[in-house]
Amino acid sequence: GEPRKFDPKFRGPIHNRHCTDIICCVIFIVVILGYIALGVVAWVHGDPRKVIYPTDSYGQFCGQKNTLNKNKTILFYFNILKCASPVVLINLQCPTTQLCVSKCPDRFATFIDVQASYRYRPDQWNYFRQFCKPGFNNPRKSVAQVLRDEDCPSMIIPSRPFLKRCFPDFSTKNGVLTVANQTTFKDGRGKTRNVTDLREAANGINNVLDARSVGMKIFEDYAISWYWILIGLFIAMMLSLLFLVLLRFTAGVLFWIFIFGVIGIIGYGIWHCYWEYDHLKGIPGSDLTVYDIGFQTDFKVYLQLRQTWLAFMIILCGVEVIIILMLIFLRSRIRIAIALLKEGSRAIGYIMSTLFYPIVTFLLIAICISYWAVTAVFLATSGEPVYKVMANQTLCKYANLTCDPETFNTTNVTKLCPGAQCTFAFYGGESLYHKYIFIFQLANAFVFLWLVNFAIALGQCTLAGAFASYYWAYRKPADIPLWPLFSSFGRAIRYHTGSLAFGALILAIVQLIRVILEYLDHKLKGTQNSFTRFLLCCLKCCFWCLEKFLKFINRNAYIMIAIYGKNFCASAKDAFFLLMRNVVRVAVLDKVTDFLLFLGKILVAGGVGVLAFFFFTQRIPVFAQEVPMLNYYWVPLLTVIIGSYLVAHGFFSVYAMCVDTLFLCFCEDLERNDGSTAKPYFMSASLHRILGKKKLSPKKA
Repeated sequence: GEPRKFDPKFRGPIHNRHCTDIICCVIFIVVILGYIALGVVAWVHGDPRKVIYPTDSYGQFCGQKNTLNKNKTILFYFNILKCASPVVLINLQCPTTQLCVSKCPDRFATFIDVQASYRYRPDQWNYFRQFCKPGFNNPRKSVAQVLRDEDCPSMIIPSRPFLKRCFPDFSTKNGVLTVANQTTFKDGRGKTRNVTDLREAANGINNVLDARSVGMKIFEDYAISWYWILIGLFIAMMLSLLFLVLLRFTAGVLFWIFIFGVIGIIGYGIWHCYWEYDHLKGIPGSDLTVYDIGFQTDFKVYLQLRQTWLAFMIILCGVEVIIILMLIFLRSRIRIAIALLKEGSRAIGYIMSTLFYPIVTFLLIAICISYWAVTAVFLATSGEPVYKVMANQTLCKYANLTCDPETFNTTNVTKLCPGAQCTFAFYGGESLYHKYIFIFQLANAFVFLWLVNFAIALGQCTLAGAFASYYWAYRKPADIPLWPLFSSFGRAIRYHTGSLAFGALILAIVQLIRVILEYLDHKLKGTQNSFTRFLLCCLKCCFWCLEKFLKFINRNAYIMIAIYGKNFCASAKDAFFLLMRNVVRVAVLDKVTDFLLFLGKILVAGGVGVLAFFFFTQRIPVFAQEVPMLNYYWVPLLTVIIGSYLVAHGFFSVYAMCVDTLFLCFCEDLERNDGSTAKPYFMSASLHRILGKKKLSPKKA
């Protein structure tokens, strides 16, 4: 009979569609429009330059165009000694006037000395004046008044710019700390002080900046080596494609090569560790323990210890034994997985365009990430400058209250607290918008998670639809519809946006809770008691498990949506019960397939990683001249390894989706049909042979 006449209820994943989960679809579209509005509002209010450039006492950042600071890009502290006070830690602002200057001072000078020598050395005053408030040119004003009104600094110190701020130019001479070869300096208030006082002051700010300096070095490394990183990722892409094309013809052989390749690499690792361990015998200092030398930033120190190599060797031996045992016990199941992979590679062979679908998902996620990051930065910098009263006297009752610099000189504060000033404190604001910035940041994070999960869901549903149309074609490849990937994408968007958004929403809620738990854990680290820690740990663990379970259910629900076009809840229920009825097969096939694909990813990442290591450490003679000079060679190396893994993951995820889809279709096929002429199987002969034996025998009887 004709292949289409049996089972009128089901005709493959194409016909009889209607829109599903419409309410969720409407909510999703409204949320996206709201998200765009939030981005626009943040863009209007925010200014990321506030983060990059330091801000002076007048609330203008250094280098700001169309202001007096246009060519002044460095921040100068009037009295850096005040930065050692505890106020710095509370307000994160130094309680001294801060000005933007074009370059840092290069000599010692005090206002008293400059004023005294003004008549016969006016050039000294002209140099000193550039560190006074803009427009101040009165060297005859009494010292007490100048210092009270903070018109000029009491002293200047040889400094150099560090992260756009002037810091004393420290150097060590014979173990003694000096600034410009001097150990003491005049503070401009009649005292001679030691240079170590400056060190304490600078340290207050330095702790924050030290971390930044490492960041700057890493950034420099990226700037020099990005070109080579991209080449590494391109090689990873070629390797991944090559693997998938080879899989299409020789899945079995290639996977045994994979497995023995990994065993061989780990075996070589064990031998190398043993060789290093043996080689270090008798070398002085090699018998120290890791505990003895503590934490070192230079990783090479650890490689000179025998204990390090011994630890590596034990870890690798453990991994080797586990892999070999798994191979012995799972050998028959691996054969089944290879049969499914061959079927999968046949499907991909007929629908090659699916291999490049991850690029679409990647672009969608990249757009989401960049939009989220830009919005987050603009939200974080969307405060107005807030000014506070800064008093020299600690007893002033107005200290730390907000003020307005325009009207400040007409208020009582200057009379009650002589020398008090209204200076920039931080970016914030009192308006409704500014009060809810934290809520906006949370909303930004939540919609970001929702959109990312939606992009992934769309990819899974599209691929599932394409591969299902391959499986349910009675004569392969003659009955496979034209443009299966494109039509599957169209179906998913047109009919099932609501269902995909619903699945993504559930995941996004769980992920947001996980983010909040991590944030709480980070915030409460120092203060919490053991019970709170235990509770947080349990919650984090539960939500991690829940997220994993939901991802599994969602993935199979999207496959059912792609096949039958039902709503999300019905599809999830059908998928769950179908999998439960075939639970042993699911466990074996899924895990073996995942394991084999994971080995593939490791091989791609490892191969490219080894190549990158030899390249960046100048071990390849041909390219030795081309290698950029780096601060830390592990920066591009780690990037290449992680990037290669992600590239391989993108390609192999298509494969995993293909196998999962075919497996669900196969289970459906077995339950719906019995191989008779009235209800023939849709599966290919090879699947029929390997997977169907036990299931078929009772039905034939």
